[in-house]
Amino acid sequence: MTTLVSSADTLTRDALAVLQPGFTGTSAPDWLLRRLDEGLASVGVFGRNVADPGQLAALTAQLRAEREDILVAIDEEGGDVTRLEVRGGSSFPGNLALGAVDDTTLTRQVARELGRRLAACGVNLNWAPAADVNSNPSNPVIGVRSFGADPALVARHTAAYVDGMQSAGVAACTKHFPGHGDTSVDSHHDLPRIAADLATLQERELVPFRAAIAAGTKAVMSAHILLPALDGTRPATLSAAALHGLLRAPAADGGLGFDGLIVTDGMEMRAIAATYGIERGSVLAIAAGADAICVGGGLADEDTVLRLRDALVRAVRDGELSEKRLADAAARVRALARWTRRAGAGEGAAPAPEVGLTAARRALRRTAREPFTPLTSPAYVAAFTPLANIAVGHETPWGVAAELARLLPGTDTASYTAEAAADGTGSLVAGLVTAADRRRIVAVVRDVHRHPWMADALDALIAARPDTVVVEMGVPQAPPCGALHLATHGAARVCAQAAAEALTGSAPSHPTAPAG
Repeated sequence: MTTLVSSADTLTRDALAVLQPGFTGTSAPDWLLRRLDEGLASVGVFGRNVADPGQLAALTAQLRAEREDILVAIDEEGGDVTRLEVRGGSSFPGNLALGAVDDTTLTRQVARELGRRLAACGVNLNWAPAADVNSNPSNPVIGVRSFGADPALVARHTAAYVDGMQSAGVAACTKHFPGHGDTSVDSHHDLPRIAADLATLQERELVPFRAAIAAGTKAVMSAHILLPALDGTRPATLSAAALHGLLRAPAADGGLGFDGLIVTDGMEMRAIAATYGIERGSVLAIAAGADAICVGGGLADEDTVLRLRDALVRAVRDGELSEKRLADAAARVRALARWTRRAGAGEGAAPAPEVGLTAARRALRRTAREPFTPLTSPAYVAAFTPLANIAVGHETPWGVAAELARLLPGTDTASYTAEAAADGTGSLVAGLVTAADRRRIVAVVRDVHRHPWMADALDALIAARPDTVVVEMGVPQAPPCGALHLATHGAARVCAQAAAEALTGSAPSHPTAPAG
């Protein structure tokens, strides 16, 4: 058994310091405030904790009254993944839209304004941006959360995002190291495996992370993915070869030379929880080089915090986890907290309330078979709805119906799913056409290339009603179709607004591409 140099109290405080737990409610529960007094240094806030910016500011003030230097983290990517505007949709387009525009100044401005709004709510650590290269178009979890499929493009926009976010005093946490873009499995459900060799990783996945580190990202989030080129046994979150040997190692030794905070992805995700369990997984992650354990998206109670705290303390006492490694991890958490206090002490970023809509308008891509006459009367919006991505969640609305109804009162909508298509594409489309009656049909799809039922239904609909307008709000991988095809590159509220403006001719004009 190892000899303990620190007191039991110090060890317990360090174990609490490396946790980033969640909780329920729109105010801090008593148990959370008690644990802050005992050494807990971070919390994560999720959509369930946010009613509006004023309430979130009051919540973070309540937390800081207990611990002034607390890290308050959030998963606020903008675009499809929003917690700040979980029930209404984001005021900012996501990464794919920004990559489609490919203006790094705009990306920096968007990230700075998003950071300004987070800082105003008392949030000082953002689990963003996603630096994944979306090299697999069928990726079920990244998609529009990526800036694109080109490593150089993803790298320059990742760096711009980090710079913009941190200029507002909010620490960026670049994710999902070493890159989740070439997966066909969602790590929320199972353990993905990437077969790429080390040379491919260096030339593709790692390029944006090098750019983020060069831009000064304060944190990096690990991915629960297995990369045999690095470690044939353990996923990156639990792999010393990935975290200590690649992410921390000096550039001269082939590493990335990162010296900031390493945060795990959510430990309750099945890639870890179903294989190792969250206690064992947390111990292995800290031992491998992680500094902070993210848990709370699904598990948000005091018992989870105590289980992880006790597992870490027990691992040190049993000699399985180095006391120094735990102390170093806790020290990095506290160092980041000090940085956020300094960064947030200066003059705040100037407001830029329209930058999100400006970016969404610029990201919109139009393809038309012939000149399009804007809609002037109520339409029928048919939303072809896939299962929700867990990272996005079920609460956040998507589609163009609400924005189009605002411009064209009387517009109706209905959702069509894979279950409805199981009864036959013909009956689905027949019912849709009957419901639409004489109104113009606007078919809204999301990643149509990944859903055969959706592609079949869309083809049948266009055959029945050639004047159908198609709005693709996912990755526009499938060829454009319909009388007019709009690619929004994401399903944020502002992307829907930009599409509705284009459909009604009420937006600033942009060139329309001919049908190919």
